Amino acid sequence: MNERRERRQAGPVLEARGVTKRFGALVALDGVSLMLAPGRVACLLGDNGAGKSTLIRILSGVFGPTAGSLALDGSPVPLRSPRHAQALGIATVHQDLGVLPLLAIWRNFFLGHEPTVGRGPLRRIDAARCERIAKEQLETLGIRVADASRLAATLSGGERQAVAIARALHLGARVLILDEPTAALGVRQSGIVLRNIERARDRGAAVLLVTHNPGHAYAVGDAFTVLRGGRVVATRSRTDVTADELAALMTGEAGEPGA
Repeated sequence: MNERRERRQAGPVLEARGVTKRFGALVALDGVSLMLAPGRVACLLGDNGAGKSTLIRILSGVFGPTAGSLALDGSPVPLRSPRHAQALGIATVHQDLGVLPLLAIWRNFFLGHEPTVGRGPLRRIDAARCERIAKEQLETLGIRVADASRLAATLSGGERQAVAIARALHLGARVLILDEPTAALGVRQSGIVLRNIERARDRGAAVLLVTHNPGHAYAVGDAFTVLRGGRVVATRSRTDVTADELAALMTGEAGEPGA
């Protein structure tokens, strides 16, 4: 396992370099740096109000930093909008997933990117192809769906996360940002999500798991960044921290913070 992780180390795809974000007098982020590399799971931890959501919005193009910069493949890049971020291969799966329960599974999988057949007024969605691709891509994440035309409402919470993750990877995501994906799930469904994160990593994606659960982070993470009060209070690799130490760093019980 350790040898496989070491082999996957590579230069970062996406970096936050000294990012600061102010809203008037409020400093939501103060000089935050973070690196996301292919085939690696980076974990961003912190309690409510730590600044995690603000950093997610900056990384996904919702708004820009007040100071500092982002870099893609080593070159500075201003993200003009979420659509621009998606076009560059940065996909964000939010807590609400973007999965519509009253649409078919395959429709949720494509959501505006459906392949078509025919031309002109006879052009139509190739439903059979959509179903086949959706089933195949979900199976790569260990989710077997006999009928992709059934409603997404019939899926469990973990399976809906799989739809969102598989969709992002199929549409070319190089960076996958997951915002508290296990927050509303039970133990079994959380396990499904964590396995899907590992599979996304193994497919070469640079994964950012944003969570306040140090146990879930430690289960899949390669590197850990802890935010508190909008500042990075610790960065750790898997080899030099435990889940209990991560929890202590989040709450400030670990003593003097270290970078």
